[in-house]
Amino acid sequence: MIRILSVAAIMAVGATLAYAQGAGGAAAIADRKAAMKAVSGANKGLVDMAKGDVPFDAAKAAAGFKTIEDNLAKSKGLFGDDTKTGDTAALPAVWEKKADFQAKMDKAIADAKAAGPASTTEAAFKDQHKSFAANCGGCHKDYREPPKK
Repeated sequence: MIRILSVAAIMAVGATLAYAQGAGGAAAIADRKAAMKAVSGANKGLVDMAKGDVPFDAAKAAAGFKTIEDNLAKSKGLFGDDTKTGDTAALPAVWEKKADFQAKMDKAIADAKAAGPASTTEAAFKDQHKSFAANCGGCHKDYREPPKK
């Protein structure tokens, strides 16, 4: 009887762990999508400023780049093997070329970190944003499924 209960307990723990791992992947994808949505939102504000649709404001530029830096850093750790499938736009290349992907994320994080303090004038901001946006686009081209139209 004890042996049967022990086996049943081990099976229950195993099933719980399997379920948690599956849920962990879905949760990580959701967290990753939320972080990337925050990056996109912050970048939209920076794009509007770069285009002149809103006036240049060094403090707002710095805050936008900080939001991007923080959320890229958060999302970088959310590309585990359990997030390869599911509701994600990440391409298989993320996991096939993991070192390159991680290096590009590190560069984007470093660029955003440097861009905020360097954006003291409108001209400096526009240069910083242009450089940052080009790097984001390159990563999306290689590692993100194109948006559906």
